[in-house]
Amino acid sequence: MAAAASFLEEELCCAVCSDFFKDPVLLKCSHSFCRVCLQKFWKENSSRECPLCRRKSSVDDPPVNLTLRNVVESYLQQRSVTNVAEKSESRCSLHGEKLLLFCKNDQEPICLVCQTARKHTDHQLCPVEEAVEDEKEDLRASLIPLNEKLEKFTEVKQEFEETAKHIKSQSQHTEKRIKEEFEELHQFLREEEEARLAILRVEEMEKSERMKEKIENISKQVSTLTEKIRDIEKAMGAEDISFLKTLKNIKEKAQFSLQDPELASGSLLNVAKHLGSLKFRVWKKMLGTVQYTPVTLDPNTAAPWLSVSDDLTSVRDTGVIQQLPNNPERFSPCVCVLGNKGFISGKHSWEVEVGDTPKWDVGVASEFVDRKGGIICSPEDGFWVVALRKGDVYTACDSPPTRLRLERKPQRIRVQLDYDRGEVSFFNPTDMSLIYTFKGTFTGRLFPFFSPYSKEDGKNAGAFKICPVKVSVIVMSSQ
Repeated sequence: MAAAASFLEEELCCAVCSDFFKDPVLLKCSHSFCRVCLQKFWKENSSRECPLCRRKSSVDDPPVNLTLRNVVESYLQQRSVTNVAEKSESRCSLHGEKLLLFCKNDQEPICLVCQTARKHTDHQLCPVEEAVEDEKEDLRASLIPLNEKLEKFTEVKQEFEETAKHIKSQSQHTEKRIKEEFEELHQFLREEEEARLAILRVEEMEKSERMKEKIENISKQVSTLTEKIRDIEKAMGAEDISFLKTLKNIKEKAQFSLQDPELASGSLLNVAKHLGSLKFRVWKKMLGTVQYTPVTLDPNTAAPWLSVSDDLTSVRDTGVIQQLPNNPERFSPCVCVLGNKGFISGKHSWEVEVGDTPKWDVGVASEFVDRKGGIICSPEDGFWVVALRKGDVYTACDSPPTRLRLERKPQRIRVQLDYDRGEVSFFNPTDMSLIYTFKGTFTGRLFPFFSPYSKEDGKNAGAFKICPVKVSVIVMSSQ
């Protein structure tokens, strides 16, 4: 600002007298000079030349440059007002003395006369220069948490934006799968297909809108933080007295009490709701036979290394991390995935094809298990699981763990949950031989739990497949 003012003053000064224009006149060459300065120059040089470009003038009395004169007068008037304000600002409004001290109790600059007043008796005083340095140091410290808040809000905003993109990607992928499923059905199912798509789009619109609102809200917070920081930094660059007079307001701006934002559960699309056992859900409108899978996987819970099939009935460990939102439902870093539907009562069973994978965990897990840290599979930690290690070491992860002796290596594992009786049993479905039974008392919702690990030799990926159940519809006719 000072440089700009200096440049402006140069432009408003006469080239002859180097002072502000007085009654400026304009020559044909477009140069302007004070009338008196120009007449004096012409008289001393016995010619009517421009003092700058030496171009001769044919006019003895050049016209007044009204615009330039008005600009000069306006500038001088404004400068005079500013100088008066600056002088009054640096002096005591009561005594007219210079403000040389700062009262730490009242947080205001005072003069030497004010120092002796009863108002400031026993108050802590210091020179203005020291107060300015101390207060600026305090404000610099207050900027640290504000900048940290800004960084946190910016990071979470980016997570929200990535989640919004993933919602869109999920929607597009789910819509594609729905269409492929319905292509296998007959023409009379087209209306059902469109109904399912409508539900999906409504959920996408609602969740995308909610995420958009979150992004807009956090953008406002980021903007507020940025503005606070900019205002504080600007205030810190002001003159000492101006800075101290606005100190209270600056400190109030430095306060920021909003909590760090978090990505809430349930942000992502419930893909399994749209795709899980889709054909079975329209079975009541069909005559014939359909396949029904008793458990569908929830891709929103799958660890980033896992790949869930499009029909949500199989999962494999890719060994490669995927770029997925770290939503609260997702397991990480443990390589696990849950079924979409949880159970709070009744009897339920499903079969899992484990094949020759030499390392896996199968069972049920509580909805309250920790999904973001290391996992210890035990009933006390919310897991009722049977595990395989090293290709032939079977263990029931009870308390304490129980080594299992199996005559045959099962290719499938049948899981039976009796919630009301507090039992989880595991069978080899080939001969329905019992592998192990957990007994206890359940609280909360239980979900099917799967953890396929990569092959130990690194050649193949561990994989699970939920085995389908064949359901027949028989139409009885009466005679």
